[in-house]
Amino acid sequence: MKNILEELQNLDPNNPGLWPFPIQIGAGLILCAGLIFAGFYFHVQDQRDELDGITKKEDEYKQTFELKQRKAANLVLLKQQMEEMKQSFGDMLRQLPNKTEIAGLIVDVSQTGLAAGLEFDLFKPEAEKPTEFYAELPINIVVKGKYHQLGEFISGIAQLPRIVTTHNINITKSGDLLQMKAVVKTYRALEED
Repeated sequence: MKNILEELQNLDPNNPGLWPFPIQIGAGLILCAGLIFAGFYFHVQDQRDELDGITKKEDEYKQTFELKQRKAANLVLLKQQMEEMKQSFGDMLRQLPNKTEIAGLIVDVSQTGLAAGLEFDLFKPEAEKPTEFYAELPINIVVKGKYHQLGEFISGIAQLPRIVTTHNINITKSGDLLQMKAVVKTYRALEED
């Protein structure tokens, strides 16, 4: 063992060709192993990092694809639903009177009250209040009548062919009759420009 250590100490690093053959093979193997390790570490590791990044992107693309595939599968149903909503919206818009029908609708509201046998103390249309798609026309009313007459009036308003709603209902006793104060609102579709 001493001989081997002495031989290793006496080796000339500038002239490896004179080294004993087993030491030359060992040094060559160590050099090859170092080169392979360095090549792996510097070259293959970069490729592995790149592969990891590409794998993550692939997973993201798969998730995006699956989401879009689910949306595409429902596209026909969503289009049908959209058509139904357009039809329903159109039906609702047709229930809103236009400007020329407002006067007739006001007459319908007052006629419904008179038909129910109510006595009008106040019937006052207010200024129109526009919103994004429609305009609201409130009418302040004060009517007197019996309980069933008030119910018939409210029911008659609900059955009008156009949309009419009743708000802020306040019923008090006035002698033998009931007095109802309310705001009846009708709506008008805003014409498209």
